[in-house]
Amino acid sequence: MTNTATRPEGLSAYIAVTAAYWAFMLTDGALRMLVLLHFHTLGFSPVQLAYLFVLYEIAGMITNLTAGWIAARFGLTSTLYAGLGIQVLALLALTQLDPTWAIGASVAFVMVVQGASGVAKDLAKMSSKSAVKILAPKEGDGLFRWVALLTGSKNAVKGLGFLLGAALLATLGFQAAVLGMAAVLFVILVAVLILMPAGLPKGRKSAKFSEVFSKSANVNWLSLARVFLFGARDVWFVVGIPIYFYAVLSDGTTEGNRAAFFLIGTFMALWVILYGAVQAAAPRLLRASSRTETDLIGAARGWAWGLTVVPALLTVAALAASGPQTWLTMLLVVGLLAFGVLFAVNSVLHSYLILAFTKADRVTMDVGFYYMANAGGRLAGTVLSGVTYQVGGLSLMLGTATGMVAAAALVSGRLTSEQKESVVA
Repeated sequence: MTNTATRPEGLSAYIAVTAAYWAFMLTDGALRMLVLLHFHTLGFSPVQLAYLFVLYEIAGMITNLTAGWIAARFGLTSTLYAGLGIQVLALLALTQLDPTWAIGASVAFVMVVQGASGVAKDLAKMSSKSAVKILAPKEGDGLFRWVALLTGSKNAVKGLGFLLGAALLATLGFQAAVLGMAAVLFVILVAVLILMPAGLPKGRKSAKFSEVFSKSANVNWLSLARVFLFGARDVWFVVGIPIYFYAVLSDGTTEGNRAAFFLIGTFMALWVILYGAVQAAAPRLLRASSRTETDLIGAARGWAWGLTVVPALLTVAALAASGPQTWLTMLLVVGLLAFGVLFAVNSVLHSYLILAFTKADRVTMDVGFYYMANAGGRLAGTVLSGVTYQVGGLSLMLGTATGMVAAAALVSGRLTSEQKESVVA
Protein backbone atom coordinates (compact mmCIF):
# COMPACT_ATOMS: atom_id res chain seq x y z
CA MET A 1 0.00 0.00 0.00
CA THR A 2 1.19 3.51 -0.79
CA ASN A 3 2.32 5.44 2.24
CA THR A 4 -0.10 8.37 2.16
CA ALA A 5 1.57 9.99 5.17
CA THR A 6 4.52 10.97 3.03
CA ARG A 7 2.18 13.04 0.83
CA PRO A 8 0.62 16.38 1.89
CA GLU A 9 -2.92 15.01 1.62
CA GLY A 10 -2.01 12.19 4.04
CA LEU A 11 -0.87 14.64 6.71
CA SER A 12 -3.87 16.89 6.03
CA ALA A 13 -6.24 13.96 6.46
CA TYR A 14 -4.54 13.04 9.76
CA ILE A 15 -4.91 16.62 11.01
CA ALA A 16 -8.59 16.75 9.97
CA VAL A 17 -9.38 13.42 11.63
CA THR A 18 -7.56 14.47 14.81
CA ALA A 19 -9.38 17.82 14.96
CA ALA A 20 -12.78 16.14 14.53
CA TYR A 21 -11.92 13.60 17.22
CA TRP A 22 -10.82 16.39 19.59
CA ALA A 23 -14.14 18.19 19.16
CA PHE A 24 -16.06 15.01 19.78
CA MET A 25 -14.12 14.05 22.91
CA LEU A 26 -14.50 17.54 24.39
CA THR A 27 -18.29 17.15 24.32
CA ASP A 28 -18.07 13.49 25.43
CA GLY A 29 -16.10 14.38 28.56
CA ALA A 30 -18.34 17.34 29.36
CA LEU A 31 -21.51 15.27 28.90
CA ARG A 32 -20.29 12.52 31.23
CA MET A 33 -19.56 15.01 34.02
CA LEU A 34 -22.84 16.86 33.45
CA VAL A 35 -24.90 13.66 33.67
CA LEU A 36 -23.04 12.25 36.68
CA LEU A 37 -23.17 15.38 38.84
CA HIS A 38 -26.63 16.54 37.75
CA PHE A 39 -28.31 13.24 38.58
CA HIS A 40 -26.35 12.79 41.79
CA THR A 41 -27.81 16.09 43.02
CA LEU A 42 -31.27 14.76 42.11
CA GLY A 43 -30.76 11.95 44.61
CA PHE A 44 -29.70 9.04 42.40
CA SER A 45 -27.83 6.24 44.23
CA PRO A 46 -24.41 5.01 43.04
CA VAL A 47 -26.02 1.96 41.40
CA GLN A 48 -28.63 4.13 39.64
CA LEU A 49 -25.86 6.43 38.40
CA ALA A 50 -24.03 3.41 37.03
CA TYR A 51 -27.19 2.37 35.17
CA LEU A 52 -27.12 5.68 33.30
CA PHE A 53 -23.88 4.63 31.59
CA VAL A 54 -24.62 0.91 31.09
CA LEU A 55 -26.33 1.24 27.70
CA TYR A 56 -23.54 3.65 26.65
CA GLU A 57 -21.02 0.83 27.08
CA ILE A 58 -23.26 -1.91 25.66
CA ALA A 59 -23.87 0.25 22.59
CA GLY A 60 -20.11 0.74 22.34
CA MET A 61 -19.53 -3.02 22.25
CA ILE A 62 -22.09 -3.57 19.50
CA THR A 63 -20.94 -0.53 17.55
CA ASN A 64 -17.28 -1.52 17.56
CA LEU A 65 -18.11 -5.03 16.40
CA THR A 66 -20.06 -3.71 13.40
CA ALA A 67 -18.31 -0.37 12.73
CA GLY A 68 -15.10 -2.02 11.57
CA TRP A 69 -17.03 -3.87 8.88
CA ILE A 70 -19.05 -0.75 7.95
CA ALA A 71 -15.85 1.28 7.57
CA ALA A 72 -14.20 -1.48 5.54
CA ARG A 73 -17.22 -1.56 3.23
CA PHE A 74 -18.18 2.12 2.99
CA GLY A 75 -15.01 4.00 3.98
CA LEU A 76 -13.56 5.57 7.12
CA THR A 77 -15.00 9.03 6.54
CA SER A 78 -18.55 7.63 6.54
CA THR A 79 -18.21 6.28 10.09
CA LEU A 80 -16.46 9.44 11.31
CA TYR A 81 -19.24 11.69 9.99
CA ALA A 82 -21.89 9.35 11.40
CA GLY A 83 -20.29 9.49 14.85
CA LEU A 84 -20.31 13.28 14.93
CA GLY A 85 -23.87 13.49 13.61
CA ILE A 86 -25.31 10.98 16.10
CA GLN A 87 -23.65 12.84 18.99
CA VAL A 88 -25.36 16.07 17.92
CA LEU A 89 -28.73 14.30 17.89
CA ALA A 90 -28.06 12.68 21.28
CA LEU A 91 -27.25 16.04 22.85
CA LEU A 92 -30.42 17.60 21.40
CA ALA A 93 -32.48 14.68 22.72
CA LEU A 94 -31.05 15.12 26.21
CA THR A 95 -32.36 18.70 26.34
CA GLN A 96 -35.88 17.23 26.31
CA LEU A 97 -35.41 15.60 29.72
CA ASP A 98 -38.21 16.76 32.03
CA PRO A 99 -37.22 17.19 35.72
CA THR A 100 -40.79 16.34 36.77
CA TRP A 101 -40.49 12.79 35.43
CA ALA A 102 -40.27 9.90 37.89
CA ILE A 103 -36.79 8.53 38.58
CA GLY A 104 -37.51 5.34 36.63
CA ALA A 105 -38.57 7.26 33.53
CA SER A 106 -35.58 9.60 33.82
CA VAL A 107 -33.15 6.69 34.13
CA ALA A 108 -34.67 4.92 31.11
CA PHE A 109 -34.61 8.06 28.96
CA VAL A 110 -31.04 8.98 29.83
CA MET A 111 -29.90 5.37 29.32
CA VAL A 112 -31.28 5.43 25.76
CA VAL A 113 -29.71 8.81 24.98
CA GLN A 114 -26.40 7.70 26.49
CA GLY A 115 -26.65 4.56 24.35
CA ALA A 116 -26.83 6.73 21.24
CA SER A 117 -23.86 8.73 22.52
CA GLY A 118 -21.96 5.47 23.02
CA VAL A 119 -22.61 4.53 19.38
CA ALA A 120 -21.35 7.96 18.31
CA LYS A 121 -18.22 7.83 20.47
CA ASP A 122 -17.08 4.45 19.20
CA LEU A 123 -17.78 5.26 15.56
CA ALA A 124 -15.53 8.31 15.92
CA LYS A 125 -12.86 6.44 17.90
CA MET A 126 -12.64 3.45 15.56
CA SER A 127 -12.43 5.76 12.54
CA SER A 128 -9.68 7.92 14.05
CA LYS A 129 -7.53 5.08 15.35
CA SER A 130 -7.82 3.10 12.11
CA ALA A 131 -6.85 6.16 10.09
CA VAL A 132 -3.52 6.27 11.91
CA LYS A 133 -2.57 2.82 10.59
CA ILE A 134 -3.29 4.00 7.05
CA LEU A 135 -1.71 7.45 7.27
CA ALA A 136 1.27 7.08 9.66
CA PRO A 137 4.86 7.05 8.31
CA LYS A 138 6.20 3.55 7.90
CA GLU A 139 9.77 4.54 8.80
CA GLY A 140 11.24 4.18 12.31
CA ASP A 141 8.79 4.63 15.17
CA GLY A 142 6.35 6.68 13.07
CA LEU A 143 3.34 4.49 13.87
CA PHE A 144 4.01 4.61 17.63
CA ARG A 145 4.51 8.39 17.57
CA TRP A 146 1.30 9.09 15.63
CA VAL A 147 -0.73 6.70 17.82
CA ALA A 148 0.66 8.30 20.97
CA LEU A 149 -0.01 11.82 19.70
CA LEU A 150 -3.62 11.10 18.71
CA THR A 151 -4.40 9.15 21.88
CA GLY A 152 -2.61 11.52 24.23
CA SER A 153 -4.06 14.70 22.76
CA LYS A 154 -7.54 13.16 22.69
CA ASN A 155 -7.40 12.34 26.38
CA ALA A 156 -6.09 15.80 27.27
CA VAL A 157 -9.05 17.30 25.39
CA LYS A 158 -11.45 14.92 27.13
CA GLY A 159 -9.98 16.04 30.46
CA LEU A 160 -10.78 19.62 29.56
CA GLY A 161 -14.27 18.35 28.77
CA PHE A 162 -14.70 17.11 32.36
CA LEU A 163 -13.78 20.54 33.64
CA LEU A 164 -16.01 22.21 31.03
CA GLY A 165 -18.97 20.02 31.97
CA ALA A 166 -18.66 20.80 35.70
CA ALA A 167 -18.23 24.53 34.98
CA LEU A 168 -21.21 24.65 32.61
CA LEU A 169 -23.42 22.82 35.11
CA ALA A 170 -22.49 25.28 37.86
CA THR A 171 -22.97 28.38 35.71
CA LEU A 172 -25.51 27.72 32.92
CA GLY A 173 -27.42 24.75 34.24
CA PHE A 174 -27.98 21.35 32.66
CA GLN A 175 -30.23 22.10 29.68
CA ALA A 176 -28.45 25.23 28.43
CA ALA A 177 -25.05 23.52 28.70
CA VAL A 178 -26.16 20.51 26.63
CA LEU A 179 -27.83 22.68 23.98
CA GLY A 180 -24.71 24.83 23.62
CA MET A 181 -22.49 21.77 23.12
CA ALA A 182 -24.85 20.43 20.44
CA ALA A 183 -24.65 23.71 18.52
CA VAL A 184 -20.83 23.84 18.63
CA LEU A 185 -20.44 20.20 17.56
CA PHE A 186 -22.85 20.72 14.65
CA VAL A 187 -20.74 23.61 13.35
CA ILE A 188 -17.63 21.43 13.57
CA LEU A 189 -19.36 18.58 11.72
CA VAL A 190 -20.26 20.93 8.86
CA ALA A 191 -16.68 22.24 8.73
CA VAL A 192 -15.23 18.71 8.61
CA LEU A 193 -17.66 17.70 5.85
CA ILE A 194 -16.53 20.66 3.76
CA LEU A 195 -12.80 20.59 4.47
CA MET A 196 -11.91 16.87 4.77
CA PRO A 197 -9.07 16.20 2.28
CA ALA A 198 -8.39 12.99 0.41
CA GLY A 199 -6.19 10.29 1.91
CA LEU A 200 -8.54 7.83 3.61
CA PRO A 201 -9.72 4.57 1.98
CA LYS A 202 -13.18 4.60 0.40
CA GLY A 203 -14.06 1.03 1.33
CA ARG A 204 -14.47 -2.24 -0.55
CA LYS A 205 -17.89 -3.70 -1.28
CA SER A 206 -16.60 -7.27 -0.97
CA ALA A 207 -15.87 -6.95 2.77
CA LYS A 208 -17.73 -9.68 4.71
CA PHE A 209 -19.04 -9.29 8.26
CA SER A 210 -17.45 -12.61 9.27
CA GLU A 211 -14.03 -10.99 8.73
CA VAL A 212 -14.61 -8.94 11.92
CA PHE A 213 -13.57 -11.90 14.08
CA SER A 214 -9.79 -12.06 14.06
CA LYS A 215 -7.83 -15.26 13.57
CA SER A 216 -4.77 -13.64 15.16
CA ALA A 217 -4.01 -14.97 18.65
CA ASN A 218 -2.20 -11.74 19.49
CA VAL A 219 -5.22 -9.60 18.58
CA ASN A 220 -7.48 -11.80 20.69
CA TRP A 221 -5.19 -11.92 23.75
CA LEU A 222 -4.55 -8.19 23.56
CA SER A 223 -8.30 -7.54 23.36
CA LEU A 224 -8.86 -9.64 26.50
CA ALA A 225 -6.09 -7.76 28.32
CA ARG A 226 -7.84 -4.53 27.29
CA VAL A 227 -11.07 -5.72 28.94
CA PHE A 228 -9.34 -6.06 32.30
CA LEU A 229 -7.23 -2.91 31.97
CA PHE A 230 -10.11 -0.55 31.28
CA GLY A 231 -12.40 -2.34 33.68
CA ALA A 232 -9.82 -1.62 36.39
CA ARG A 233 -9.89 2.09 35.61
CA ASP A 234 -13.63 2.51 35.36
CA VAL A 235 -14.28 0.59 38.59
CA TRP A 236 -13.19 3.71 40.48
CA PHE A 237 -13.39 6.39 37.78
CA VAL A 238 -17.03 6.33 36.66
CA VAL A 239 -19.04 6.51 39.88
CA GLY A 240 -17.15 5.66 43.06
CA ILE A 241 -14.44 8.31 43.32
CA PRO A 242 -16.55 11.27 42.08
CA ILE A 243 -19.29 10.38 44.59
CA TYR A 244 -16.77 9.87 47.40
CA PHE A 245 -15.20 13.28 46.69
CA TYR A 246 -18.66 14.89 46.55
CA ALA A 247 -19.47 13.43 50.00
CA VAL A 248 -16.20 14.84 51.37
CA LEU A 249 -16.32 18.26 49.68
CA SER A 250 -19.98 19.31 49.67
CA ASP A 251 -21.69 20.81 52.74
CA GLY A 252 -25.19 20.43 51.30
CA THR A 253 -25.71 24.12 50.45
CA THR A 254 -26.10 25.48 46.93
CA GLU A 255 -22.74 27.23 47.12
CA GLY A 256 -21.13 24.15 48.64
CA ASN A 257 -22.51 21.99 45.84
CA ARG A 258 -21.15 24.35 43.20
CA ALA A 259 -17.72 24.39 44.84
CA ALA A 260 -17.77 20.58 44.95
CA PHE A 261 -18.70 20.44 41.24
CA PHE A 262 -15.70 22.62 40.33
CA LEU A 263 -13.26 20.69 42.53
CA ILE A 264 -14.41 17.27 41.31
CA GLY A 265 -14.41 18.44 37.70
CA THR A 266 -10.94 19.92 38.16
CA PHE A 267 -9.54 16.68 39.59
CA MET A 268 -11.10 14.52 36.87
CA ALA A 269 -9.87 16.96 34.22
CA LEU A 270 -6.33 17.03 35.61
CA TRP A 271 -6.29 13.23 35.81
CA VAL A 272 -7.27 12.81 32.16
CA ILE A 273 -5.00 15.64 30.97
CA LEU A 274 -2.04 14.10 32.82
CA TYR A 275 -2.98 10.73 31.37
CA GLY A 276 -3.02 12.21 27.86
CA ALA A 277 0.28 14.05 28.33
CA VAL A 278 2.02 10.88 29.46
CA GLN A 279 0.57 8.98 26.49
CA ALA A 280 1.91 11.60 24.08
CA ALA A 281 5.36 11.33 25.71
CA ALA A 282 5.35 7.51 25.82
CA PRO A 283 7.47 6.93 22.67
CA ARG A 284 10.34 8.88 24.26
CA LEU A 285 9.75 7.39 27.71
CA LEU A 286 9.85 3.86 26.31
CA ARG A 287 12.66 4.61 23.79
CA ALA A 288 10.38 3.09 21.16
CA SER A 289 12.53 4.05 18.17
CA SER A 290 15.31 1.70 19.28
CA ARG A 291 13.27 -1.22 20.65
CA THR A 292 11.91 -4.31 18.95
CA GLU A 293 8.33 -5.51 19.03
CA THR A 294 9.45 -8.22 21.46
CA ASP A 295 10.78 -5.54 23.82
CA LEU A 296 7.51 -3.62 23.74
CA ILE A 297 5.44 -6.75 24.38
CA GLY A 298 7.60 -7.37 27.45
CA ALA A 299 7.13 -3.75 28.47
CA ALA A 300 3.34 -4.19 28.29
CA ARG A 301 3.56 -6.99 30.86
CA GLY A 302 6.01 -5.15 33.12
CA TRP A 303 4.07 -1.89 33.20
CA ALA A 304 0.84 -3.78 33.95
CA TRP A 305 2.41 -5.42 37.02
CA GLY A 306 3.75 -2.03 38.09
CA LEU A 307 0.26 -0.55 37.80
CA THR A 308 -1.14 -3.26 40.09
CA VAL A 309 0.84 -1.89 43.03
CA VAL A 310 -1.01 1.45 43.17
CA PRO A 311 -4.61 0.27 43.73
CA ALA A 312 -3.31 -2.45 46.06
CA LEU A 313 -1.71 0.18 48.33
CA LEU A 314 -4.81 2.39 48.15
CA THR A 315 -6.97 -0.60 49.12
CA VAL A 316 -4.86 -1.14 52.23
CA ALA A 317 -5.18 2.55 53.12
CA ALA A 318 -8.97 2.48 52.66
CA LEU A 319 -9.22 -0.58 54.92
CA ALA A 320 -7.11 1.16 57.57
CA ALA A 321 -9.33 4.28 57.57
CA SER A 322 -12.57 4.32 59.56
CA GLY A 323 -14.33 6.48 56.98
CA PRO A 324 -13.75 9.64 54.93
CA GLN A 325 -10.69 11.37 56.37
CA THR A 326 -8.48 14.20 55.18
CA TRP A 327 -5.33 12.08 54.99
CA LEU A 328 -7.16 9.38 53.02
CA THR A 329 -8.58 11.91 50.57
CA MET A 330 -5.13 13.41 49.97
CA LEU A 331 -3.62 9.95 49.55
CA LEU A 332 -6.33 9.07 47.03
CA VAL A 333 -5.57 12.20 45.00
CA VAL A 334 -1.84 11.44 44.88
CA GLY A 335 -2.34 7.70 44.38
CA LEU A 336 -4.86 8.06 41.57
CA LEU A 337 -2.63 10.56 39.76
CA ALA A 338 0.18 7.98 39.99
CA PHE A 339 -2.28 5.38 38.70
CA GLY A 340 -2.97 7.71 35.76
CA VAL A 341 0.72 7.93 34.82
CA LEU A 342 1.21 4.16 34.84
CA PHE A 343 -2.16 3.51 33.23
CA ALA A 344 -1.30 5.90 30.39
CA VAL A 345 1.82 3.94 29.46
CA ASN A 346 -0.12 0.66 29.59
CA SER A 347 -2.88 2.10 27.42
CA VAL A 348 -0.62 3.54 24.73
CA LEU A 349 1.36 0.30 24.54
CA HIS A 350 -1.90 -1.52 23.84
CA SER A 351 -2.92 1.09 21.27
CA TYR A 352 0.39 0.66 19.45
CA LEU A 353 0.39 -3.14 19.64
CA ILE A 354 -3.09 -3.56 18.14
CA LEU A 355 -1.97 -1.57 15.09
CA ALA A 356 1.34 -3.43 14.94
CA PHE A 357 -0.43 -6.81 15.08
CA THR A 358 -3.05 -6.02 12.41
CA LYS A 359 -2.60 -5.64 8.67
CA ALA A 360 -3.64 -2.60 6.63
CA ASP A 361 -6.30 -4.49 4.64
CA ARG A 362 -8.23 -5.43 7.78
CA VAL A 363 -7.26 -2.67 10.18
CA THR A 364 -10.79 -1.34 10.71
CA MET A 365 -12.10 -4.79 11.64
CA ASP A 366 -9.28 -5.66 14.05
CA VAL A 367 -9.42 -2.21 15.63
CA GLY A 368 -13.21 -2.47 15.86
CA PHE A 369 -12.96 -5.87 17.57
CA TYR A 370 -10.30 -4.55 19.95
CA TYR A 371 -12.40 -1.54 20.90
CA MET A 372 -15.41 -3.80 21.37
CA ALA A 373 -13.31 -5.47 24.07
CA ASN A 374 -12.38 -2.03 25.39
CA ALA A 375 -16.09 -1.17 25.69
CA GLY A 376 -16.71 -4.50 27.39
CA GLY A 377 -14.13 -3.63 30.01
CA ARG A 378 -15.69 -0.21 30.52
CA LEU A 379 -19.11 -1.82 30.85
CA ALA A 380 -17.87 -4.21 33.53
CA GLY A 381 -16.05 -1.38 35.31
CA THR A 382 -19.10 0.90 35.14
CA VAL A 383 -21.43 -1.65 36.71
CA LEU A 384 -18.85 -2.69 39.31
CA SER A 385 -18.13 0.95 40.16
CA GLY A 386 -21.67 1.51 41.40
CA VAL A 387 -22.11 -1.94 42.94
CA THR A 388 -18.77 -2.22 44.76
CA TYR A 389 -18.91 1.32 46.13
CA GLN A 390 -22.48 0.89 47.38
CA VAL A 391 -21.84 -2.57 48.86
CA GLY A 392 -18.31 -2.30 50.22
CA GLY A 393 -17.18 1.31 49.88
CA LEU A 394 -13.71 2.40 48.81
CA SER A 395 -11.88 -0.73 49.91
CA LEU A 396 -14.00 -3.16 47.85
CA MET A 397 -13.96 -0.82 44.86
CA LEU A 398 -10.16 -0.40 44.89
CA GLY A 399 -9.59 -4.09 45.65
CA THR A 400 -11.62 -4.98 42.56
CA ALA A 401 -9.49 -2.61 40.48
CA THR A 402 -6.34 -4.34 41.80
CA GLY A 403 -7.60 -7.76 40.75
CA MET A 404 -8.52 -6.57 37.27
CA VAL A 405 -5.11 -4.99 36.63
CA ALA A 406 -3.42 -8.21 37.76
CA ALA A 407 -5.60 -10.14 35.30
CA ALA A 408 -4.52 -7.77 32.49
CA ALA A 409 -0.87 -8.45 33.34
CA LEU A 410 -1.41 -12.21 33.30
CA VAL A 411 -3.20 -12.14 29.94
CA SER A 412 -0.47 -9.91 28.46
CA GLY A 413 1.92 -12.78 29.16
CA ARG A 414 0.31 -14.70 26.28
CA LEU A 415 1.38 -12.16 23.64
CA THR A 416 4.17 -13.23 21.28
CA SER A 417 6.26 -11.27 18.81
CA GLU A 418 5.67 -11.73 15.10
CA GLN A 419 8.76 -9.66 14.21
CA LYS A 420 11.36 -10.96 16.63
CA GLU A 421 14.35 -9.23 15.12
CA SER A 422 12.86 -6.03 13.72
CA VAL A 423 12.95 -2.58 15.24
CA VAL A 424 9.57 -0.88 15.72
CA ALA A 425 8.06 0.24 12.42
